[in-house]
Amino acid sequence: MPPEAGRGAMARADWLKVAAIAITVAGLAATLVLLGSVGLGDVLGILGRIGIARFVSYAAYTLLILAILGVAWQVLVPGASWVTFAWARTMREAATNVLPFSQFGGIVVGLRVLVASRVSQRHAYGSIIVDQTAELAAQLVFTLYGAAGLLLVLQNRSDGDDLRTLALVGLGASLAIILAFAFAQRPMLTIAARIGGAILPGSAAAVVGVRDELDQIYARRGRVIACFLLHLLAWVASGAGAAIALAFIGFEVPLTDVLVIESLIFTLRTAAFLVPGGIGLQEGAYVLIGPLFGLPAEAALALSLAKRARDLLVDVPAMLIWQIGEARQLIGSRTGR
Repeated sequence: MPPEAGRGAMARADWLKVAAIAITVAGLAATLVLLGSVGLGDVLGILGRIGIARFVSYAAYTLLILAILGVAWQVLVPGASWVTFAWARTMREAATNVLPFSQFGGIVVGLRVLVASRVSQRHAYGSIIVDQTAELAAQLVFTLYGAAGLLLVLQNRSDGDDLRTLALVGLGASLAIILAFAFAQRPMLTIAARIGGAILPGSAAAVVGVRDELDQIYARRGRVIACFLLHLLAWVASGAGAAIALAFIGFEVPLTDVLVIESLIFTLRTAAFLVPGGIGLQEGAYVLIGPLFGLPAEAALALSLAKRARDLLVDVPAMLIWQIGEARQLIGSRTGR
């Protein structure tokens, strides 16, 4: 590669790092503003209601779920470190909850963390496509459980037409997303190869490499099934986490009912994936759905606030740690260290 081309590539890389830092800072600021719109004082106030020790244990439980998600991702890449993938998954979740573009931002950040950890681009890109597909498939199963539970509750109610429609729309949206993601993988890679080949030399070959990696991953069916089952475990564990938070707040609700509520909340958040952290939507959904299962509106809102407080404790520090690393790399590249 000519020296000028090498310097140009380094300059572009530096600008990408600067852009990533700027977007993260803007995302953190926007998240705090949005949290303020739903009551930042209330979000922080829930800490006093739960108690510091119990709230820390609730956050630690979330880290356990993130570890399960990391292993689900790593199982698709034999020989890789699950710790690396758990950290990348933590950053995916943090960016999804904090940055603009929600799910898209999380995927980009997760990939960047993997590549920075010396996981090859081929393995990183191929595995994240399969991991996301397995996660959506597991969520569809979880959503079916939630929709069935809601329909059972509403079958003898005359005022449940709107919620029945909401449940069916959410189920349809989840099914459409998983089918689109599953069947559009290879066609989209083909289109990307054609476009990239005309714009950036070498990019078409990289996309073809990812397509080959997809074929290899899907050929290891046992690992793909394990990825799916781990994601299903994580969805159920996330629902159980809500039951733990409610118990800490002082409300006892049967686990089966909490799982139905959480399934529907996650479905609505997936359908509204462009909303960072589902802010506003999550609170309204809890207040609407919770009372159907004996969860008072006050408790439903408290649960949503507990989740927001947990996000502040887990996601914001994770994003800051990542950005410190990005800034160090940028400074190091400029100083030659």
